[in-house]
Amino acid sequence: MKNDEILKIHGEAYMENFKLCVPCLLGLEGPIADELRRMRMQDVQNENGRVYFTGGAREIARANINLRIGERVLLELGRFRAETFDELFEHTKALPWEMLIPKDAAFPVKGYSLNSKLFSVSDCQKIIKKAIVERLKSVYGIEWFSETAETYQIQFSIMKDVASLCIDTSGSGLHKRGYRPAHNAAPLKETMAAAMVSISRYRGREDFCDPFCGSGTIPIEAALIAKNRAPGLNRGFSAMQWRSLDRSVWQLEREEAASHEFNGSYNIIGADIDPAALEIARENAERAGVSDIIRFERADATKFDRVTENGIIVTNPPYGERIMEKQEAEQLYRLFGEAWRATENWKLYLLSSHTEFERTFGKAADKKRKLYNGMIKCDLFMYLK
Repeated sequence: MKNDEILKIHGEAYMENFKLCVPCLLGLEGPIADELRRMRMQDVQNENGRVYFTGGAREIARANINLRIGERVLLELGRFRAETFDELFEHTKALPWEMLIPKDAAFPVKGYSLNSKLFSVSDCQKIIKKAIVERLKSVYGIEWFSETAETYQIQFSIMKDVASLCIDTSGSGLHKRGYRPAHNAAPLKETMAAAMVSISRYRGREDFCDPFCGSGTIPIEAALIAKNRAPGLNRGFSAMQWRSLDRSVWQLEREEAASHEFNGSYNIIGADIDPAALEIARENAERAGVSDIIRFERADATKFDRVTENGIIVTNPPYGERIMEKQEAEQLYRLFGEAWRATENWKLYLLSSHTEFERTFGKAADKKRKLYNGMIKCDLFMYLK
């Protein structure tokens, strides 16, 4: 039986009501849920480290192209309790993998297990792979799968004995916008930078500055937000190659996203004391297509004295993870705090892992929000003067 015939037998209604999942760093569930609601997604629900919604091929394309903060878009095929390998096998085999996976497609398996009886990730991988193979063998009536066509990456998570089995629609993580070369390491992912800008509520109307801009990630994400440019507009995604989904939706959603772009006058500044970092930042902004609306300048943040009637600073200064660097970071915080307090009308959103940041900075934050920059536990300190 051909895959197209199987899809017709099972009905198109299922294909338009997938349970979709956006994994994220802890603390970013709310902003991602807000993003999805603005995209008119249905059944948006938060969980720790994940945000769920429902939809079909068009919603998969829309989320991948437009999400600024989420890490990727997963299609959850099933969730169940599994305390034994037999339970994991049988529940996995019972899922309708043929809905999506053609008989010549590749379907590698990867995942993780936390606080569960099934703790061996390699054994779980083998069991899940075997169960999917057995399911597809019975459906397609074949014994061997060449796995030479497009890829359907299976991702599993087992947490407290509850297994979630998904297929990754994104491929490379959504933080990989395409403007930062692979060798250009930076302390902040594009998705975290976008989250910080989003939490600041910057939308292009105020003056914007990052006085520790480094390679320019925060100003570039601010520029993309100001222009309302979809961050995934010019990159590819795994599900674009899937025969089991309507491929025409990708162009439709790209055109829809592009139609909502703004063209305005913006005052976005990226400043840093390091000229080499600024050169990288300019190159990244050029690749992102926003170099015309960001001004990069060499400046010492400890002497910050910019004048504004209504401004927002979003920044990620050095944390100082080592002892000597920690002392240097504290000195940097103290001097920047003194400079910032001497200014007027600049709201400040600053990310730091330093447990004594407020004391060193010289002022308690009006609000704080716990976030994770990778594996580093941080606070986003908000000063709303």
